Amino acid sequence: MAHHDEHPDQAGDDGMAASDLVITNVRVVRPGSDTTVDHDIAIRDGRIAAVGPGLAEAAAEGTEVIDGRGLVALPGLVDAHQHWGIYNPLEEDTVTESRACAQGGVTTGITYIRTGQYYLNTSGPYADFMPEVLDRSGGRSHVDHAFHVAPMMRSHIDEIPSLVSDFGITSFKIFMFYGGYGLHGKSSSQNEFLMIPEDESYDTAHFEFVMRGVQRAREAHPDIAHQISLSLHCETAEIMAAYTDLVHQDGELSGLEAYSASRPPHSEGLAISIASYLAHETQLPTINLLHLSSAKAMDATRRMAQAFPHVDFRREVTVGHLTRDFTQTGIGAKVNPPIRSRDDVEALWDAVLDGEVDWIVSDHACCRDEMKFGEDREDVFLAKSGFGGTEYLLSGVFTEGSRRGLGLGRLAELLSTNPARRFGLDTKGELAAGFDADVVLFDPDATFTVDAADSESSQEYTPFEGMELTGKVVDVFLRGERIVADGSVVGEPTGTYLRRPTTRPAVTRDPTP
Repeated sequence: MAHHDEHPDQAGDDGMAASDLVITNVRVVRPGSDTTVDHDIAIRDGRIAAVGPGLAEAAAEGTEVIDGRGLVALPGLVDAHQHWGIYNPLEEDTVTESRACAQGGVTTGITYIRTGQYYLNTSGPYADFMPEVLDRSGGRSHVDHAFHVAPMMRSHIDEIPSLVSDFGITSFKIFMFYGGYGLHGKSSSQNEFLMIPEDESYDTAHFEFVMRGVQRAREAHPDIAHQISLSLHCETAEIMAAYTDLVHQDGELSGLEAYSASRPPHSEGLAISIASYLAHETQLPTINLLHLSSAKAMDATRRMAQAFPHVDFRREVTVGHLTRDFTQTGIGAKVNPPIRSRDDVEALWDAVLDGEVDWIVSDHACCRDEMKFGEDREDVFLAKSGFGGTEYLLSGVFTEGSRRGLGLGRLAELLSTNPARRFGLDTKGELAAGFDADVVLFDPDATFTVDAADSESSQEYTPFEGMELTGKVVDVFLRGERIVADGSVVGEPTGTYLRRPTTRPAVTRDPTP
């Protein structure tokens, strides 16, 4: 569950007289509480000054007052799994895909990035790589943003402490299947694909040493150790290779069903088991298991949590795996791990409703049509992996979740509060005094049909095409500045790079709950 300040509703100082903006007449959502509260939100200098009744009336003359029209007010979403720059130049993706973020109520996006093929298509030390990343993305984003970094070679492990101290990066990643696979399938040369030295291997031993490196960084920074974590893409290359051959030999399956069978769910389970034991061996407790896609993967996380109770496992699922099964959409939904069966979709929802999932993300990776599909557009094995979807994150989860009894408070935890806390974004994730004024005004009764032509993303198609979604983002504020008005992105990019952990200024609370 999310951490809450004792009395988050009002700041007990004289902030009202100097507020820049008051959003009035909204139904405020608090993480952990599924009952909305009719309150106003007062904003000063980009932060929430107070949340409570009658703030508009108490505001000083000249304060801008915006009527929220009775809409639901949610904390800005923290989409903690994105891939800006994977298929398009980072400087271009930062503009277009951050606009898609804003359109969907995402005010903070965290992008996975690494050396090697794709992204910047270069190798070398992160001391040289990250400044180029920050230069290419700087000043172009419509939302606040941060980066997760993957140590791909031995020398990168030595850089983990400096990535924390010099760049404010507190989260790291391992792609477990890269040991024998490329991004889209079998690779003839892993060293060439990953751009690592010929005498090195990206294998289980490397994963162990990355874990030891992250743990050393935690020990060097005990005050923020709980916010320094390692995320793992859990699939097993050897199992995938063998089952891909079986699928081709059998020839009975096609499309997304064939792709799911070629990367079977027990491959996820095995990788989760390996990752968990390595976490135990290296005494690294802060482990994030990414985009769990199947009943077997979720079962493996439960077994590992029982076996290693001292490891603080966090479980992530995506909006794609929660809303699409392999019978509902086409090759455009190819992703790793694959879109699965309807039974797997329902198993993931059971885990969400049982409180076993910590956050939900988009895994947004804009892949334009000309790159996504192979010469035979119906051959899933020729298609590239990944697709966009951050613009449908809130509405997609709300649509499917509300049908199953998912409340708004739990929704706020899954889409904002929980990832913010894990990833060192202490200024994000709640509508309370002292937090960044990232506010989403959401109409839970509005409906719309997904049409890729309406998206701000540069991707021309979407696996969500034709879905009837309930709940629509109306207005979005980033640190008190309106970046979406009546569903349309407005203004110039004002997003900033977030050096983590971010911190909130101290506020004096009203002594009454």
